[in-house]
Amino acid sequence: MRLAFFGDIVGKTGRVAVETHLPSLRERLSLDFVVVNAENAAAGFGVTSKICNQLFDVGADVLTLGNHAWDQREALTYIDREPRLLRPANYPVGSTPGAGANLFDLPDGRRVLVINAMGNLFMETLDDPFAAVERELAAAPLGLVADAVILDFHGEATSEKMAMGVFCDGRASLVVGTHPHVPTSDTRILPGGAAAQTDACLLLLSLLLLFLLPSPPLPLFPPPL
Repeated sequence: MRLAFFGDIVGKTGRVAVETHLPSLRERLSLDFVVVNAENAAAGFGVTSKICNQLFDVGADVLTLGNHAWDQREALTYIDREPRLLRPANYPVGSTPGAGANLFDLPDGRRVLVINAMGNLFMETLDDPFAAVERELAAAPLGLVADAVILDFHGEATSEKMAMGVFCDGRASLVVGTHPHVPTSDTRILPGGAAAQTDACLLLLSLLLLFLLPSPPLPLFPPPL
């Protein structure tokens, strides 16, 4: 199965890049399934139903989110109507709109499980991401229920994301990190067969546009003891 992951899309420039290149990439690479992290697609802050539909129309099969999931208020209701839009699975169960994982059927009958989770280190504190991912993996095991499993792990710390890759090895096809917007040159196949990369980068015309806020993220780190 040929899988592709793109992220993070940031603003109009990122959307235009996907709209311009994804249709031809799907055809040229014979892609079976495409996941796009769209949590920054609406001017850097969340996603709208209009943007989601535009991305679906050009070849995205599933859109994932992260800490900007609810920046656009319409996402709170739209996500309940659109199973192809996922938010982190470790938001509180029972009180959060939408789903953190779904099983998707391909035209030939094969099934892809997509999971979205968010780390806790240097991020807003949610439920345990490892427990949430374990729950979703157990519900649709690779090779028994799902023919492929893709995890978008949205987080700040490389250590947490690398630990998640090891945690999912042998039970996932692809474990990829999002959020820092800096590509990591650590693409690898883990011993159990999972493909992993700590961060997938971002889709922007210029990396200068990464700095959406006036201050750097240094205050997120605790002061030295």
